Amino acid sequence: MPSTFFGLNIAYTGLTAANAALNTTANNIANVETDGFSRQTVTQQASNAIRTYTTYGCAGAGVDTISIDRNRDAFYDFKYWNNNNKVGEYEEKQYYMKQIEDLFCDDKTIKGFNTIFNEMYNALEELQKNGGDSTTRAQFIGYANNLAYYFNTVAENLKNIQLDANAEIRNKVDEINSYSQEIASLNEQINVIELTGTTANELRDRRDLIIDKLSKITNVEINETPVYDTNNPGRDTGATRYVVKIAGGQLLVDGSSYNELECQARANYEAENQSDALGLFDIVWKNGNEFSMGSQQIGGQLQGLIAVRDGNNGENFKGTVTAVDKNAQTGKNEITIDVSMPYLKDLNKCTLPQEGGVMQIGNQEFYFDSFKVIYNSNNEITSYVFEISDDVAKNQYQPDTSRIGKDVSVGKTIDYQGVPYYQQQLNEWVRTFAEAFNEILTQKGAVDGYGNPSDVLFAANEATDDAQRKFLDARNMTPGTPVSSNDDTYYYLTASNFSISKELMEDAQLLATRTDASSGQDKYDVVEDLIALRTDKNKMSFRGCNAGEFLQCILSDVSLNASSANSFSESYEQISKVIDTQRLSVSGVDTDEESLNLVQFQHAYNLASKVIQTLSEMYDRLITGTGV
Repeated sequence: MPSTFFGLNIAYTGLTAANAALNTTANNIANVETDGFSRQTVTQQASNAIRTYTTYGCAGAGVDTISIDRNRDAFYDFKYWNNNNKVGEYEEKQYYMKQIEDLFCDDKTIKGFNTIFNEMYNALEELQKNGGDSTTRAQFIGYANNLAYYFNTVAENLKNIQLDANAEIRNKVDEINSYSQEIASLNEQINVIELTGTTANELRDRRDLIIDKLSKITNVEINETPVYDTNNPGRDTGATRYVVKIAGGQLLVDGSSYNELECQARANYEAENQSDALGLFDIVWKNGNEFSMGSQQIGGQLQGLIAVRDGNNGENFKGTVTAVDKNAQTGKNEITIDVSMPYLKDLNKCTLPQEGGVMQIGNQEFYFDSFKVIYNSNNEITSYVFEISDDVAKNQYQPDTSRIGKDVSVGKTIDYQGVPYYQQQLNEWVRTFAEAFNEILTQKGAVDGYGNPSDVLFAANEATDDAQRKFLDARNMTPGTPVSSNDDTYYYLTASNFSISKELMEDAQLLATRTDASSGQDKYDVVEDLIALRTDKNKMSFRGCNAGEFLQCILSDVSLNASSANSFSESYEQISKVIDTQRLSVSGVDTDEESLNLVQFQHAYNLASKVIQTLSEMYDRLITGTGV
């Protein structure tokens, strides 16, 4: 049977419950502007009734304050995280595609390709009218030099964009490492607190806020499971195992332990594309596990940065091993690889690194020092022959005939038109145009202003000295014979080293305008052929267009990618706002609602106090007035 003072105890439980609710409401209001804070509510239930063994049965024992819980819906969290990695990815693509789009701008304020190319051909038409005038020749060569400088500048700016994305990749890796350490630390703190039966609301909010930030950098997967007592599997200890996976299921955090990523700069002989900037980073796990940078499951800003930095439109080198032999002269192993993709059948489209690289054969990597291409009778490349490095530091093992029939790749397949793709487009155009232009200048019988055989106009600057390659031997390549990457071919010419012959820059009379030395200066049949090169697809074709339509081809790619990035970025941003609004409707603090709660809980507190006051007066009368 309850004691005489049972009512006072009931009033006390109501007082403490109301006090807890008031304190929780005050905490909600204090954190109304705190990022990641989840609104908290007090969970109450009626205390167990006491049997009185009387006709009325049991007597209520007041109220118990069970817990203070977060108002959080995991469903909205998962939706937000999945969408947030798309927001991060397209934000990066939008930012860098805007820069690439600006590079190809051609308007009244910026001279782009069309303006510069037209100026060069206008000067060429003037040369047609007065082929013997050295001043007119010099003016044309000057405009041609402007064209070369344009490609040099665009290529250099693309390389700078690639380096910017590369530096940002490193920053994102550092952020991931920082977040992984913090999550692991929070996991440990949360378990220490929750083993006592208390919910660590603020620490859980902080952890979820970190996951919010992490989900923008890369795709995240969260799994939290309760930890049970091994001696008594039915007992819930209160602790949990919190696991975070990123980039398509790669383990980042497991409880209080975590893995770290690091960036390793590629050596010169590890480049993936001919025009890549030096020192690009590969991401690896510090524990030695592979981090697949070519995966489409990475997500977030990291996915966008990798796509911009390494995006090759999926056109990396691919083929099948058909032979493994040893070169009798060099003593090095050579691997013959047959190719079928159209972009691999033209050396002018080649993006293989000149200083050597890494090829993947099956599940093993081999370093190569150089390569050769083999043409068929139609002057198409049918196979590549790679010279495998005999440096033990690079290759601990040499390939053998067991590799025949296996698939080969060089570089990663990144199905996006990033910096490597645009560099390849620039290189292909300058190679094709320079080759066609130089062939017209050096055709049989073409002579300069002195009546001597003509020199080429377009050349390639050597990387190490002031010398130039003029590709005079390129005309002597015999179809069906191997052509090495070290030979004097237009493969060496890129948008970065595209230049004008120094001899022609110094003496404009070395430029050919005619094919017959005895016909006089006014015969300009060579100039006519050069003018026809501008629009004649039989003389030069780039992606099915003529030489002068280069910018339209590139801008169609750039504009499409920029528009796509803008559209997707805006779309995912709007979706993110909608999901966040839904999430805040559950976990956010509403000041109006909390104001009403303050009044409600104040009344409850006052009523509980009134009960205590009333009972106190009753007990005072009972004890002092009756002498009980």
